[in-house]
Amino acid sequence: MVGCSTAARQIPSPPQLELEQPPVTGWTADKLVGILSQRDRQFQSLRALASVSYRGPEGTQGFQEAVLVQRPDKVRLETLSLLGAILIITVNGDEIVGFHPRERLYLRGKSTKENLYRYTGIPFELQEMTRLLAGLPPVMDSSGWRIGGHSLYRELDGGGKEIVVFDLAREIPVRWYRLGPDGNAELSAAFENFSSTSAGLFPSNITLEAAAAAQKRSLAIVYQEPEVNVEIAPSLFDQEKPPNVKEAPIEALAR
Repeated sequence: MVGCSTAARQIPSPPQLELEQPPVTGWTADKLVGILSQRDRQFQSLRALASVSYRGPEGTQGFQEAVLVQRPDKVRLETLSLLGAILIITVNGDEIVGFHPRERLYLRGKSTKENLYRYTGIPFELQEMTRLLAGLPPVMDSSGWRIGGHSLYRELDGGGKEIVVFDLAREIPVRWYRLGPDGNAELSAAFENFSSTSAGLFPSNITLEAAAAAQKRSLAIVYQEPEVNVEIAPSLFDQEKPPNVKEAPIEALAR
């Protein structure tokens, strides 16, 4: 893999005390939900190169990635080396395929949360993953939100909580948390280094964290000149099995 200088930063702790504060003057939960809904409509596809840094129980590594996203449910990721792609992952609403050119290995399975986790190490549903890669908090609906300070929050089934923190001056979400019943963040994301695009402000830096005891993982993505809302051929999200390669179920990958 090609090393890079991207450093996986630590996302600040959830602003739980702020949630008990009154909303900033002039702001309501409906207004913040409206910002989320507007941005959800603004960013529908993405094409970019990215420097990626991963840190987890397996160690730390950095690599270059070609990223294609077509929301709501299509992704293509190519891990690059000086000699070309060393891994090509395509995901659509039905199937996830991983092709390892050097090993001549073709892995196929259903595009489930479990199978996505086998490749990413981060437990997201497919539509949550496409939102995050497109620079959006992975919130799936607009119901149940309350406002505290400059954040939205809502209760989750099982006693947890979801939080979205906003930069009110620029009217953009900058952090997202999914808390467990103990109040600790199980999943979180930070959005930084926003730049102007034809669709609006887009974060070139996205950091993801998944905390599960000794299995804590972080993934830092730095996009290089991202192109948003571009047309992407649907065929790029499917991979036919090349000739003379070994095929195996995706469950062959260790979790």
